[in-house]
Amino acid sequence: MTGPALPRLVVETREIDPVEDLLLHTAAARPLVWQRRGDGFVGAGTRHTVELSGPLGDLSLGERWRAFAATAEIDDPVGLPGTGLVGFGALAFDGGAATSTVTVPDRIVGRRDGRGWVTRIRRDDEPWPDDAPASEPYGPHWSATLGPGRQSPERYQQAVRGALAAIAAGEVSKVVMARDVVGHIPAGSDLRRLARALASDYPDTWAFAVDGLIGASPETLVTVHGGTVTARVLAGTAARGADPDADVAASTALATSAKDQDEHQFAVRSVLSALTPHTRVLAAEEAPFTLKLPNVWHLATDVEGELSDAASALDLVAALHPTAAVAGTPTSAAMAVIRRLEDFDRGRYAGPVGWIDAHGDGEWAIALRCAQFGAAGADGIPLTAYAGAGIVAGSDPEAELLETRVKFRPIIDALA
Repeated sequence: MTGPALPRLVVETREIDPVEDLLLHTAAARPLVWQRRGDGFVGAGTRHTVELSGPLGDLSLGERWRAFAATAEIDDPVGLPGTGLVGFGALAFDGGAATSTVTVPDRIVGRRDGRGWVTRIRRDDEPWPDDAPASEPYGPHWSATLGPGRQSPERYQQAVRGALAAIAAGEVSKVVMARDVVGHIPAGSDLRRLARALASDYPDTWAFAVDGLIGASPETLVTVHGGTVTARVLAGTAARGADPDADVAASTALATSAKDQDEHQFAVRSVLSALTPHTRVLAAEEAPFTLKLPNVWHLATDVEGELSDAASALDLVAALHPTAAVAGTPTSAAMAVIRRLEDFDRGRYAGPVGWIDAHGDGEWAIALRCAQFGAAGADGIPLTAYAGAGIVAGSDPEAELLETRVKFRPIIDALA
């Protein structure tokens, strides 16, 4: 890893009674959160942060993490996913101005399958901090002031038309176009309230908060545990119906849509292609299923395999990103179209977000339904929220704009 050599870390995990509300054990101003269906873990403090720049594939992230983790002294009799040495990561979509960070906190409090734990992390030349997990009550409720970003609704439809022209010219088969909404919240706002609202309203997603990036992603990029690798591919979206009959009709229309099926297959093939070099066995479901979320239907396909090498979760993140689900097909050409047509830097939106442990195991999602928060200024804490849609031949600019409005709903509702 870059930067000066650090003293060796000492890591101690101990089982505790399960904590009912994990979010009370992370910082209000800068929470570290990874949670799904009530299970997960949160971090407090910062023991070490790695900042990276440039495309993920050029960074050898897996090698850097292995070298860092190998120096740690770890005492972990609990042995659950998320115990021991853990780094929380939020990685840039395309380099640019955004940095990729992996943060090792001072303390982690977690819960999984009815068991709880606390992990303490120190340098080997320092004493242990206070044994008791810190708990910080929630601050007052707040709401955001929001407005159009650089990629306004009008400019977004222009970008979609440009993407359709690129498809017609044979540059790409699919390209994902995104847009932004900007705003601010009052200085001193408790950002855990946003993570709490997202985790409560969308329990089947990954609720995350890492280095100011907060959201609830329905899409698992990759999970690695004990030599098994899994992924869930989402591509193809329809808004939920207003009543049960309309909802069934929306799901059926999505499942039988040739456009959405084509878009989905592009995404599945990109994941299989990236994982194949690292696996001895790899299988995807033959046909996608419709995944129901509170605001949308998605076409989804689960992928599972067995690792054939020592690839860590970060190695696979670098191999997979960006998938066709967030960039397009072919990937390099789609990225060129995105850089040409989008009027803003995606930052970490649609980049990998998740965690990795000392064994290289971890869970990573694609940072969707999210907002990035900056440093407080005269107007409060600035934020940028994001949403996107996959463009293929036959896409309609107005319909794609409406799709982004549906995808904005989770983060916009929570901010409001």
